Amino acid sequence: MLKSLIFFIRFYVFWLIFFFTDRALFLVLYHQKLGAVSIQEILATFYNAIPIDLSMVAYITIAPLLIYLFWLFKGRLTVEMKWLTIYNTILIVLFSLISVINFNIYREWGTKLNAKAIGFAFSSPNESLASGASSPLVLTFFILGMLMVTSLLLQKLLLSRKLTFIQFPLWAKTTVCILLLGINFLLIRGGWGVTTMNQSSAYFSDRIILNHAAVNTEWNLFASVIASLSAHKNKYLYYSKQQADESVRDLYHVEKDTTLNILTTTRPNVVLFIMESFTADLTKVLGNMDGVTPHFDSLTHQGVLFSSIYSTGNRTDKGIIGTLAGFPSLAAGNLVKYTSKMHKLPAISQELNKNGYSTAFYYGGESEFDNYKAFILTHGYQKLIDKNKFEDSELTSKWGAYDGVVFNRQLRDLKMMKQPFFTTTMTLTNHEPFEVPGKYKFGSSDNAHRFKSTAFYTDSCINDYLTKAKKEAWYKNTLFIFIADHGHILPKETNEVYMPQRYHIPLLFYGEVIKPEFRGKTFSRIGSQIDLASTLLTQLGMNAGQFTWSKNLLNPYTKPFAFFSWDNGLGFINPKQSVTFDNTGKRVLYNDLRHQEEQTQETLKQGKTYLQKVYQQFIEL
Repeated sequence: MLKSLIFFIRFYVFWLIFFFTDRALFLVLYHQKLGAVSIQEILATFYNAIPIDLSMVAYITIAPLLIYLFWLFKGRLTVEMKWLTIYNTILIVLFSLISVINFNIYREWGTKLNAKAIGFAFSSPNESLASGASSPLVLTFFILGMLMVTSLLLQKLLLSRKLTFIQFPLWAKTTVCILLLGINFLLIRGGWGVTTMNQSSAYFSDRIILNHAAVNTEWNLFASVIASLSAHKNKYLYYSKQQADESVRDLYHVEKDTTLNILTTTRPNVVLFIMESFTADLTKVLGNMDGVTPHFDSLTHQGVLFSSIYSTGNRTDKGIIGTLAGFPSLAAGNLVKYTSKMHKLPAISQELNKNGYSTAFYYGGESEFDNYKAFILTHGYQKLIDKNKFEDSELTSKWGAYDGVVFNRQLRDLKMMKQPFFTTTMTLTNHEPFEVPGKYKFGSSDNAHRFKSTAFYTDSCINDYLTKAKKEAWYKNTLFIFIADHGHILPKETNEVYMPQRYHIPLLFYGEVIKPEFRGKTFSRIGSQIDLASTLLTQLGMNAGQFTWSKNLLNPYTKPFAFFSWDNGLGFINPKQSVTFDNTGKRVLYNDLRHQEEQTQETLKQGKTYLQKVYQQFIEL
């Protein structure tokens, strides 16, 4: 039995060698783009590629594995492997073609071969041929021939032509079946952890070309094609293009481009906290809840509070894009799943990095989760500290490291970080299953009490952090920003996913860099999480023009509104009305002015045209 299983090992080794060769050729072809990359970083490219390579091999092993198990239970002692040779040869030809096409696509577009490139080839064949004519044809065919010939020779050397079985009892065959299927499934999935396999699993560097090299070309293409099946057509065409353009243009029309300058300097350090599920309902100042966030509430008396801010979505993946890239949520769409599109978004971190800021991102969990890592490492963050950078003894929560551990790590690192710096810390303790490293302040009898207890813990960590930070030399020149990634149904358990209050979140600027006359001030104009980008960059005297969906909350002439969405639903809030709409059922779910039909239709039009425009831009990215 063991001997017959060796052919699986040989099959895996064969394809790992193929992918290694493909990656090496990619790095050789684009060595000019590598710059002063160390040999350690190049080797790290191959090392970090192993999980996604194994996932791709596991996918193409499905057919051979099922056939193997069929013959195992059939009772045949000898099976000819001609079928495997044919199957593998087809894959060699296909994958070799994909590889050389990818090399040329990357030369033209700077991205790996994806569904967009395939679609372009079919929709505009003449233009594709014209574009391809600029590729070095001799080199292309040489590489194609080399890949095919060496792979076919290696196939003869490694892959068996005959499979021999030894008779085993049924229980042993069943055990082998479960074991092989289980291992293959785990390799496809990327392990048994929370995070499933995605492009982020291979990302490790702030040099995009190394990340692109690490991502398996074939895995990336197939993932892109699958994702594109639901992304090539606008699902939200409510109005004509002209009507949608006019409606959104009116929302962003500003009579006077000005701002209130609330900072004493345009080059402060900026420390951003994106707080997990830190809904406004948890606070006294916004949600009238006593005792859960006493320290945050006290900070509002010395900071600048934006009291009418709404998250753009209901999950962290939408919150991180909304906060850092100033890009709205997409209802049923999920931008973080589309790595090539996500790369084209701007980010606060990128802009600050361009202007001389040192940058770092801190997260106590797996940064690969929901493809966060791919966004972080391609948007100006020079350093990423996640679960993998903590000691095992520090990883005591279900998700990784508790907030207090992460905050302390960030404080230690800031002692050595060049100023001005921009750091982002994303908390995670206030997430299911709502665990704290000590006593539950409000008990643990149900989720609502556990949720309040984890929020209280995060709040206490903020207080401890600021107490320690005040002793540091950089403190007086630092702006601290606190914002939630999204709201939550807890702790009140009254706000369903379609209710505006579910999306109400805090946004607070705090620090000694705030002018004395603005400390303790509250701005109540309606705004969105995505408005942080324009608001912050304007305060720093930087250009926020590329953040087209983000508006300056400190410009009194911007129109007050907020858009949010959830799975196939949207909401729109302005000073006159709050309305939410179910796109599946085509009906209004929430309306605080039900008897004013004309106003309702006007507000609905604003929300619908907004989503229509956002989704169209997403398609065109």
